[in-house]
Amino acid sequence: MATDATSQPSEFEQRRATLVGEIGESLEQVLVQINALNRSLEGIIEIGNEFSSVEALWSQFESVMGRDEEGGPATGTTGGATTKADAGDAGHGGGAS
Repeated sequence: MATDATSQPSEFEQRRATLVGEIGESLEQVLVQINALNRSLEGIIEIGNEFSSVEALWSQFESVMGRDEEGGPATGTTGGATTKADAGDAGHGGGAS
């Protein structure tokens, strides 16, 4: 009996070898997918970096427009449109009583 156990692998050892092989293949697939994900992320970061100059320009525009709003009339209204606050003042006759 002892010679049979050493010459031929048991069912447990066969199944273990099969499972270890499947695990190895699965890990290789995971590695391939992680590498693909890494390449995609690098591409996204590269594209994002290309927009840094555009972002800086919009930031400058925003800061300039913010300074104009502090010292001047409110922007963003169209034509003669009034806000709720303007409409409320107009209903009181415009003068202090």
